[in-house]
Amino acid sequence: MKIATLTPFQFRLATSVLYAVLSGEKSTDDAYAHFFRKVKICNREQALITRVVGDIMRRLNYYLKLAGLEDTAKACNAKGVDSLVHVWHILNNLPQTPDARTAPLDIGQFRILNKELKKDRPLVDGCPEWLEIHGDYELGDRWPAERAALWQPPRRYIRVNTLKTTREELKKILLRSEVATREVENVPTALEILTDASLFRMNAFSSGLFEQQDAGSQLIAPFLEIRPGMRIIDACSGSGGKTLHLAALTGGKGTIIAMDVAAWKLDDLKQRARRAGAFNIETRHIDSTKVIKRLAGTADRVLLDVPCTGLGVLKRNPDIKWADTPSRLSKIYQTQAEILESYSRMVKPGGKLVYSTCSIMPVENGLQIKAFLKKHGDEFRLEEERTVYPSETGFDGFYMARLARSEAAPEKEPEEADPAVPAKDSRQRRKKDRRQNALETPAGAQTADLKPEPSPDGEPAQSPKPAGAPAPDQTVKDPEGVPEAVSGENHSDVDGGKTRT
Repeated sequence: MKIATLTPFQFRLATSVLYAVLSGEKSTDDAYAHFFRKVKICNREQALITRVVGDIMRRLNYYLKLAGLEDTAKACNAKGVDSLVHVWHILNNLPQTPDARTAPLDIGQFRILNKELKKDRPLVDGCPEWLEIHGDYELGDRWPAERAALWQPPRRYIRVNTLKTTREELKKILLRSEVATREVENVPTALEILTDASLFRMNAFSSGLFEQQDAGSQLIAPFLEIRPGMRIIDACSGSGGKTLHLAALTGGKGTIIAMDVAAWKLDDLKQRARRAGAFNIETRHIDSTKVIKRLAGTADRVLLDVPCTGLGVLKRNPDIKWADTPSRLSKIYQTQAEILESYSRMVKPGGKLVYSTCSIMPVENGLQIKAFLKKHGDEFRLEEERTVYPSETGFDGFYMARLARSEAAPEKEPEEADPAVPAKDSRQRRKKDRRQNALETPAGAQTADLKPEPSPDGEPAQSPKPAGAPAPDQTVKDPEGVPEAVSGENHSDVDGGKTRT
């Protein structure tokens, strides 16, 4: 996008958003939504404000140093946030905003300081110390390139909804609305958006012709190798960006079960599915472990887009770097292992599973798969794995691994009745089981001790508090499919993830 010196009004708006984020009052997404509702500005101005704030947040530690601020706390005042925006202008070779509340920075002193700071490459790349240590340990020689790629402004991508249109037709429709696009090589459903248009105000969006989704994220659903008519479970669906992609790949044929521990996300998915014309999606709220057990051995394909650190999507979610992520790492790894161990049981013998994250760190990816196969190598085998690196593609970073379950895998064990099922549902099931027993039991046989087994397709009880299944807090899902509050950058409910995915 074309950038320019902010007007005094734009300067005040940018600093207001920054203050709300840095003070902890609002997340970046919430701050955009709040201020852009209050102030009516054009799409180009929204894009410019989000570019300024995004650039600062992606390299916040570097900007603080250049502004002469010790830490974020020192930036939480008028002079602090004004100085950060002045730094943005200088780094982009733009004149500083005239008539701002705070005097412009001295260019000569700035250049002397910047020359010294540039010796610290991790700082210039906006990398906090904890992430530099972690990235270097995990990726070694690859890390500097990934670190540099992850502070670049994110590109805008959409996924064509092939249930309703084709990529070629959608390009024409968008062009008639003066939205220029470019096809993405090797991602047949992706278009890169080349203008600052507010896509989600367009008829093409409200008609369900496209969804917002990073091009790298669009590689995950096809990796599952699905065919129309299959029974597919998206076990960590979130608001359903990949679920909708799966529905498009099936051509609306077969069954897709979308599951999540957050009921409100499934409600969002239902609305999005109606808009997309994806009518073969069922939703299941994971409010107990029984929900998973009932589906054991029933799915041709299972997608586990697990919660993660989100260290592959830092371009879109830079807040992760400045949050308490280091203290949560071990809990995130444990949650990933628990989900893979428990949810993999839903794959039927001969079926396949894809484990995916919006991280590029091996500890969350290949090492999780290796540990799982060490325990279950007689039952599952790794068919293929892939890491999408931002430095190589320009996309966000992702990992995916496809596991095949043996045809000779053991069948699921019988389950006891779920005490969480409402009484009415339980009575209906008991009646059904008695009728079935009457048909199958020889005359005169005793049936009083027969214990009915709940249907693997039975709906779980709806409960406001998920219990029993992994329900990670503050983890990231792939940032996909969620309409942005502004036109310049993609923001999300983080799948992704992250929260990506």
